[in-house]
Amino acid sequence: MPKIRNAESDADVLTVEEQAVELPRLYRVLLHNDDFTTMDFVVGILQDIFQKSAIEAVSIMLKVHNEGIGVAGIYTYEIAKTKARKAMDRARAREFPLLITIEPEPG
Repeated sequence: MPKIRNAESDADVLTVEEQAVELPRLYRVLLHNDDFTTMDFVVGILQDIFQKSAIEAVSIMLKVHNEGIGVAGIYTYEIAKTKARKAMDRARAREFPLLITIEPEPG
């Protein structure tokens, strides 16, 4: 940090330089439809792992079912990756082929 001499008191004065803080990039966690993973299981994943309310979870599940893909949440990379992995591990343990991917949030 640069020091500047205060001419009046002959003491050193520290100045604070402003630094631009860059926000981390965000990523979308996407659920993909398949013919085997049950709707109840998807709703449970959305509530347990992605902290969605029952109404939000059902809405997202129906979007996945009807449109083939839905956004479970938007997070920083490490959180998105962790939640996706946790959900897929739970699906594999139940022998469901649920596919979850992450992609950068546009913009």
